[in-house]
Order: sequence, then C-alpha cells, then structure tokens
Amino acid sequence: MDFFEKAATIVGGAMVALRRAGAPRVQAVGTAPDIPEAKKQGIMTLKMPTARGWSPGQTPVAAAGLRVNAFASGLLHPRWIEVLPNGDVLVAEAREQASPPKGMMQRAMQATMRRAHALGESANRISLWRDADGDGTAEIRETFLEGQNQPFGMALVDGTFYVGNTDGIVAFPYGEGATRLTGPGRKIVDFKPGGHWTRSLIVSPDRTRIYAGVGSLTNIADEGFEAEEGRAAIWEIDLATGGARIFASGLRNPVGMAWEPGSGTLWTVVNERDGLGDETPPDYLTSVREGGFYGWPYCYWGQTVDDRVLQDAALVSAAIRPDYALGGHTASLGLCWMPEGTLPCFSDGMVIGQHGSWNRSKLSGYRMIFVPFADGRPSGPPRDILTGFLSEDEKFSYGRPVGVAVGPDGKSLLMADDVGDVIWRVSGA
Repeated sequence: MDFFEKAATIVGGAMVALRRAGAPRVQAVGTAPDIPEAKKQGIMTLKMPTARGWSPGQTPVAAAGLRVNAFASGLLHPRWIEVLPNGDVLVAEAREQASPPKGMMQRAMQATMRRAHALGESANRISLWRDADGDGTAEIRETFLEGQNQPFGMALVDGTFYVGNTDGIVAFPYGEGATRLTGPGRKIVDFKPGGHWTRSLIVSPDRTRIYAGVGSLTNIADEGFEAEEGRAAIWEIDLATGGARIFASGLRNPVGMAWEPGSGTLWTVVNERDGLGDETPPDYLTSVREGGFYGWPYCYWGQTVDDRVLQDAALVSAAIRPDYALGGHTASLGLCWMPEGTLPCFSDGMVIGQHGSWNRSKLSGYRMIFVPFADGRPSGPPRDILTGFLSEDEKFSYGRPVGVAVGPDGKSLLMADDVGDVIWRVSGA
C-alpha cells in the first residue's frame, strides 16, 4: 500500500463513517424515487472493497429456482459480451489505463482503483468461447482479435464485425464461423479517448445503423464544456453512408443499451454524477428519444439543478426525466432484454449488471438484477438474479458484474465478472 492509498484509507475511512451516520436508509429506486436533497461534498466519499476473486468452488449466489456455473474462466478483466448467430461467445477483455494524476485526490483515487483491480494492465483483446457440446461450459477458447485500444462494444452486421475501441469504431471483414480476425481494420468513426472510456455498441433492428455510447470526460464538465464536446451522448452511425451524429445527449455515462422489442424503443443505463450524497442522484434506466437531452451536467432527474455547474436555463427546461431509478452509484453497466421464458418464473424485462459503487458510505450495486416490463415500460421493483459478490463487512469483492447477454441457447444468461475473471452462466435449477 503506497502513501496515497494509505492517506485515502485513513481520511476516507473517517469521512465514510461520518457520512454513513447520516446516509439514507432506503435506495432511490423505481419510477417515482425518493431522492434526498443534495449535500455537496468538499472531498468526495472514497470507498471501494479490495479485489479478492473467487476461491475454488465458490460462486455467486443465484436467486431461488436458478443455478450458476462458470461458462468461461481464466480471462483478464472481461467486460463485455457479444453472442454471435452461430452460438460463439465473444468477450472483450480490457481495463482502464491510468492517466497522469492531477492532484492528491486523483492519486488517491487511482491507488484505490488499482487495489480494486479497476486500473492496470489491459489485455486489449477479444476472446472467442465455444460450447460445442452444449453442456453450459465453453471448452474451446481462441484469441479472436488482439492489439485493440481498450475494446468494449461489439457488433456483427452482414459480414462486417465492428469493435468499439475507446478512440473510435473499427470495422473488420468476418466470415461465418471465423475464430480469428486479423489486419488493422477500417476506422469508421473517431471518438475522444479518456475519462469514461467504454464504447458500447448496438445494432438497429433494421440492421442499417449502429448506436454507440460515449461517456463524459469528467464528473460535471470539470475541465470546461469544450472538453466534453461530443461526449455524454449516444451516437448514431449510418452504415451505408458512414455518417455519424449525436442521437441523444446529456447522458453522463450511457453504457449498456437494449431494444424493447414491442415498441422498438432504445433503452440505456446511465451512471450519474458524484459528490452529492449516497443516493443523490440515482443511476437510471431510461428510454432514449431521438434528439432528447437528459440533463447532464446542468441538472439531474429532470430539472433538479446542480448548482456546482454554470447553468443553461434553456437546456435545463428541455431536460427529460429518466424512466426508472436504479439507486445511487450502483454503476449499472450491463443491459440486455430478456424475453419471458428465458429463466423460469421471470417475465419480459431488462437484465442489468451493476458493477458497484466506489463513492458512497454504504456500498451499493454488486449484483445482477431484473426489472420487469409490461406494455413497453418498467412495471415493478427490481429482482435479484445474482448476488454474493461482496463480503459481509464490505471489505472485499469476490467479483463485479459488468456486461450481460442472453446465452446462445436462449435459456440462460451470461454475465462478465471483471474481478473474478469469469463469465458466469445462469439457468434454471
């Protein structure tokens, strides 16, 4: 433990204890959440469990009626999953890279993130996993693509494979059943790297466009609005023309995206800003309107103004209120639509991988949940699918949920665990 981590532990521990005494006891969750009044933190709460990983034979805890097994293991920080039409499972292995720290607080944050395995060496590859015998465990592993720049989102359209690297989207020719891609690829759009580095991808239902999630550089435009140009947004790329435009904005860090099949509406999960309290504001799940503005950095949950930011009254008045709160700082990253019948006793709805908090006095997230839908909208409280990623005293994490996907058999879920270095598979018991 270096000096800055020791300092963060000592100072942060005292602040966490003080703030935990006044923390809200109920999370801001649902369509009408109770969001506490903002309390500006001069020094941000810094609390993150030490990454421990799973002991032999240890697994997350599956909800009643479900079981969990390791579909793939021995990865290096797996983040995102793409299931190909032939049943092959692709996994993006990447990690945040440290930038030169600006000040003692950032040094402390980086030291804490390294301890949690959230910062460090990046594999910069996509691996392929094949369960040829259908027993729920992959026995074939190939290096599908390497030498990328923090790859994350993946998409396959008409013989072209697209990768969301942190600095843009790259296209590669793909032949059915291929287990390895080579070549430099063709860059089709550039993104600014740094800050929130993930670049999730999703293909439109008509297969003519790709949507990409691009998070903000900073918490609340701390380096000015110009540095955030083109960020905190979902981009739309026309595959025929190569034209790219911002589809929706004011989304601080939109990561997972999914289509609600009944209405054909795009949904996303968004990580909200820090430094206003344990539950203020909540991360959220929302439908995404073309041309819509969702508040960042000026306001949150509709028109609740963040007075730390130089204001724009017109944009505040236009801010769209999100659809469904997911609790403060849950770091909800993974998102997929799960049709009824995929898992026993689960209806239609969205599955969310909650990576877990690092910046609140009582940890939140660290689970995979399900939000039921009816008539194209969230229709009830969330249900746990996988838990048990944290030790009871919150000092250690065995794993952290990230990307989620319906398995190739249509009767299971897959979830990337970037601390456990595992892809978990959830199915009926």
